[in-house]
Amino acid sequence: MILGGDLGGTKTLLALAEQDAAGRIRIVRQQRFASADYPAFDTMLGEFLADAAPVDSACFGVAGPTDGHRAKLTYLPWHLSAAELGRRFAIPRVTLANDFAAAAHGLPLLEPERIITLLAGQPIEHAPRLILGAGTGLGVAGLVWQDDHYRVVSGEGGHIGFSPQTAQQGKLWRWLLDRNGRVTSEDIVSGPGLERIHAFLGGRPRQASEIGQAALAGADRLASATLDLWLACYGAFAGDLALHWLARGGVYLAGGMAAKLMSGADNRPFIHAFLAKREHTELMKDVPVFLITAEDLGLRGALALAIA
Repeated sequence: MILGGDLGGTKTLLALAEQDAAGRIRIVRQQRFASADYPAFDTMLGEFLADAAPVDSACFGVAGPTDGHRAKLTYLPWHLSAAELGRRFAIPRVTLANDFAAAAHGLPLLEPERIITLLAGQPIEHAPRLILGAGTGLGVAGLVWQDDHYRVVSGEGGHIGFSPQTAQQGKLWRWLLDRNGRVTSEDIVSGPGLERIHAFLGGRPRQASEIGQAALAGADRLASATLDLWLACYGAFAGDLALHWLARGGVYLAGGMAAKLMSGADNRPFIHAFLAKREHTELMKDVPVFLITAEDLGLRGALALAIA
């Protein structure tokens, strides 16, 4: 029996699974939790494992930096220790991974129908890949080919400084700078970032989900303008990272916001900003961009790491 988890600032997914003789992972039980409802991860895990069979190994993808042994979630007061979790729940092997590093490990487990091509590009076999996604925060991980497989490189790329690319984005940067000081990409390309853009454009306080739904319905011009600006900022950020990695193996957009918003939106603002790299625009046209509609990618990756 293996245990996997995708621990985020808004939601946490936990699953118990088994590995069959062919090496396939079969989920036995899966549950979704509202993260903020629990003062500590131990409390949630104890509830999930009540009356469960003994667990042989576990891996938890956490929304924050980790050395594999200890972690602190960026937007929750949760402190995790792999050793302490192992002792408390009698799990022989427990590992911690960055949530988007876990998501990167889940890519080989995706069904083809869960991947939508936004930009076909000209992919190069074994070239670097990039996975990123907006949610409560902005996760990033890279994949580089080493020996006979992709090695995952985790990071905190969402916290790099926001680089405005238009006059309007410059005003947004200044507006946020005056309120909070240093402006990061995550301040804008995230669920809370969508809410900030809406307020910047003069909108009343609204939840990101409400803004997104109104924009997709097409009846709210302010919500539509908010989503367009958010997509443009997202595309510019993704394109900058793709240049950094020369990600000719593909850029993969994951996370709940991508699945909920981008699968039904007009993504031209994203693609235009992704390609707008001045002298390297032609190069960017060769970088494939894929949208992942599976919201449990990080959980799948954590389960894969639990048996690695």
